[in-house]
Amino acid sequence: MQIQTPDWVKHAVFYQIFPDRFARSSAAEHQGSRLPPEMQVPLEAWESPPTLQGYKGGDLWGVAEQLDYLQDLGITAVYFTPIFQSASNHRYHTHNYYAVDPLLGGNEAFFDLLQAAHDRNIKVVLDGVFNHASRGFFYFNDILENGPHSPWLDWFTIHGWPLSAYDGNLPENYRGWVNNRALPQFNHHNRQAREYIMRVGEYWIEQGIDGWRLDVPFEIEAEGFWVEFRDRIKAINPEAYIVGEVWTDSRQWLAGDQFDGVMNYLFTGPTMAFAAKQNVVLPLAEPVDYFPYPALDAKGYAEKIESLLNLYDWEIQQTQLNLLSSHDVARAFSVMGEDKSSMEIATLLLMTFPGAPSIYYGDEVGLKGQLDPDCRRTFPPEKEWDQSLLAFHKDLIALRHAHPALRVGKYKTLAAEGECYVFARILDQEMMVVAVNSGDRTISVRLADMPMASGTVLYGKGTVDWVGDRTAMLQIPARASMILGS
Repeated sequence: MQIQTPDWVKHAVFYQIFPDRFARSSAAEHQGSRLPPEMQVPLEAWESPPTLQGYKGGDLWGVAEQLDYLQDLGITAVYFTPIFQSASNHRYHTHNYYAVDPLLGGNEAFFDLLQAAHDRNIKVVLDGVFNHASRGFFYFNDILENGPHSPWLDWFTIHGWPLSAYDGNLPENYRGWVNNRALPQFNHHNRQAREYIMRVGEYWIEQGIDGWRLDVPFEIEAEGFWVEFRDRIKAINPEAYIVGEVWTDSRQWLAGDQFDGVMNYLFTGPTMAFAAKQNVVLPLAEPVDYFPYPALDAKGYAEKIESLLNLYDWEIQQTQLNLLSSHDVARAFSVMGEDKSSMEIATLLLMTFPGAPSIYYGDEVGLKGQLDPDCRRTFPPEKEWDQSLLAFHKDLIALRHAHPALRVGKYKTLAAEGECYVFARILDQEMMVVAVNSGDRTISVRLADMPMASGTVLYGKGTVDWVGDRTAMLQIPARASMILGS
């Protein structure tokens, strides 16, 4: 089959927002009496360390007020972790799939934000938590109240009575995700439960969102579920983006009949292993399955990247969601030992790789964060920003926007010598060369038979001398990178 993916994603730069931690609206700070009463509540101090259950009070009006900042950064799409009503700060415990959480401002705040984002040509992708709901989800709560008399029994998998929803001393007697009683898992073989989820997906696309990020979609094994989901979503908006949270080889979902891409942790791990090497903090890297270790030299990195690029169809490669950090792992800056050169090298590789780069809120200003919940810190005040790192992100994003080859050009490895990795992005007559030296000494690299006969350093540190016919001599300082083009 011919694979089709949303064209806009190939050119997008994403920004991932954990809503409770990004921004409180100015109304919340200065005009509290004008807020809905359910937002006028005690909150944890914004600057205090994040906790598993506490709320900081970030809201969607607050996000709307920061759209100028995102636009200035060069962001063209935002992915939100869940926003629907939930009794948890991360909102993966969904109570109501049709209601935005009241602490975020409810549906009113969301539609204000959606309109404001679209006015700036910024796309909005929501998190679809369709594998499990919560104890507060109406149809499961009815089972808690009415036991075997509930009409929605078969929407879930019940093993015995009475249900033990809260007492951990009693055996679990219904199916919860990873045996978590707080997350009763849908029975996706039930026709009505399946239809309910499909209609939720359709409803928000009809309201104008630009796609779905699907939480743990590999857990849903009901035959044809994601094929039907794609068909119904694309029937409403063929350009809607469907991206799955799958950390490993994702070929079974990326044949063109289910997802447009996945969260590309197969890029994340090797990129940090090459950029940071011995700087990687193993206690932050070992508990999760994206493997930014052991250290990779240029040859090892080239092999990982070539393997990844050979895994999927090129159409899919261009709509992968590439990332260094997320709400599920320690922040890249912390994983890489708070080493700024490692962060810069990894970010440059992120911004020049096929697919859509995604920045986890705060990474661009040097926000630190260890494992959950510490990786979900609040966005820092401007006085704490690393301004040079922010400028680095802005420059690379602008360069990506300015050069189509960096977005959709073919990828070709040119050299992998010692700690120096060089590759090209080629589109028609445009060729961009990216050279990265992750070692601790200056390296010289000779590139022969170059398709281009000239070119200058557009960004980064290093020099290029053209010698003979189509031969370039690159000199790249230690722990530095450069981008060469016309």
